[in-house]
Amino acid sequence: MARTVAIGEQDFAKLIEQDYFYIDKTAFIKEWWENGDTVTLITRPRRFGKTLTMRMAEQFFSVKYAGREDLFENLKIWEEEKYRKLQGTYPVIFLSFADVKESDYPQTRKKICSTVKELYHQYLFLLDGDLLSESEKRDFQSISPDMEDYEASGSVKALCRYISRYYKKKVIILLDEYDTPMQEAYINGFWDELISFIRSMLNSTFKTNPYLERGIMTGITRVSKESIFSDLNNLETAAVTSRKYETAFGFTEPEVLEALEEYQLSGRAGEVRRWYDGFRFGECGSIYNPWSITKFLDNREFKPYWANTSSNRLVAGLVRRSGIDVKLIMEGLLQGGSFCTPMDEEFVYADLDSKKSALWSLLLAGGYLKILRTAKNRRGKTEYELTLTNMESCFVFDEMVTGWFSSSRLSCSDFSDALLAGDKKHMNEYLNAIAMETFSFFDTGMEPSGHRQPENFYHGFVLGMIADLREVYRITSNRESGNGRYDVLLEPRDPQADDGIIIEFKVLDPKREKSLEDTVQTAVRQILDKKYASGLEMKCSRDRIRVYGIAFRGKNILVDGGILSEIENETDNVMSGSWQRGSAWQEQ
Repeated sequence: MARTVAIGEQDFAKLIEQDYFYIDKTAFIKEWWENGDTVTLITRPRRFGKTLTMRMAEQFFSVKYAGREDLFENLKIWEEEKYRKLQGTYPVIFLSFADVKESDYPQTRKKICSTVKELYHQYLFLLDGDLLSESEKRDFQSISPDMEDYEASGSVKALCRYISRYYKKKVIILLDEYDTPMQEAYINGFWDELISFIRSMLNSTFKTNPYLERGIMTGITRVSKESIFSDLNNLETAAVTSRKYETAFGFTEPEVLEALEEYQLSGRAGEVRRWYDGFRFGECGSIYNPWSITKFLDNREFKPYWANTSSNRLVAGLVRRSGIDVKLIMEGLLQGGSFCTPMDEEFVYADLDSKKSALWSLLLAGGYLKILRTAKNRRGKTEYELTLTNMESCFVFDEMVTGWFSSSRLSCSDFSDALLAGDKKHMNEYLNAIAMETFSFFDTGMEPSGHRQPENFYHGFVLGMIADLREVYRITSNRESGNGRYDVLLEPRDPQADDGIIIEFKVLDPKREKSLEDTVQTAVRQILDKKYASGLEMKCSRDRIRVYGIAFRGKNILVDGGILSEIENETDNVMSGSWQRGSAWQEQ
């Protein structure tokens, strides 16, 4: 009989005691112990079993679980006598910053201090007797959410001193989700305030702590040493490209196949692979998302479970503020493509808005992207070929694209519907309405520039709105066709059912054009003159191809265009490259 799947249960002891579904990851204990690293930072995407693994390590080493052989006797770690003797022999401190998600620095600092206070409450028995001096007892009792910075920074180290004295043994420290408060600080604008506080606490806890036996920190991101680990030269980092602990987090393919067999789901292995496989840690290129696998075993439905476990606020915000080049790469990824980029897994939060490589590093660390291969470029730097991890990461990216407009009362599908129907009146109404709601002067600019920033903004804006048409169209952007490079082309997957569409963007140039009407005519003329439709004509007849110019000036927008064959006929008698006002295709 298949074991019960206890969704979200992170207490290792309870999983074992209740015989709930569990894949044996106790080999991590042996690997970590034999590596001998004083402090280890392990970064993995969210929902990859980091907390459960830390609880497992706590319950293996902690003196509080001495004599609990029943938790481990049927698992891999119990096969060696050395580890049977090691179980339950160390004092262990377990800390988690998972719940530190406050929106300002004072509350974040207070929440961290409250977490330490709760930790102290577990050791109130140390106040009994004369183990601590009167001065130490006063210091112990002074730990509070409002303690001074100097008290907070040394609070864990002080507790280690007391515990070590009591047990006559150094302490193992486990800090789970160390980077959660830092992500919140970056999103909410108090990074500089928080960082010195965190740096001081981590340094005191893991560097200058003579009572530390060993320590582990887990998180999603590998924050640079310059940011918080500048004084921590005893730190060993195992990021997603490290071979250390490559199978300790997430499920390997043999583990998944065995689980599917237990739940009589072996026949669905192919779909499980397509949805939930694709993560690569170290040299192991087939790691499955454990959260999604357990949800699938329980529900027996294919859904983006992992994608729905977090708001993805940090990533979504960065993507929304990114330039057109990033959005075009994302569009290519959603169509099954890949791209190459230099990248450093150790990134600085301050670089996230200025360096695209930092964004890709974050997406890789978060599990949204995977590495296909690496190679040295001409400068000797490593370049990574990246692609979307699996079906779930496609759903996440889809949500980000549509989420660019979530703050508006208007739905981006309204524009797609108007585009499909060839309804220029509603396209114009929609674009002008959403521009007034969501655009800022700094987004749009007022004039074209040598670097095309305003046009790039509008390009990315419209590209995001039509992303929901990918099932009907193959959407490409900035590709060569005819005698130039079009802005956006929608190639129908079924040319018998849907028209082909070409879109060109232009920002009004007051040196050349007097009005948006002039600008939109210039955009359509460019489509014709550069023969952008030549590729589409191989699949669609000329009366099944529609061309549109979209002209912008600040928050003012004009869409015009129509059926290719009709527009070409209209322009036969045009002089000076401009249509007569009021022509049939210029109808609002």
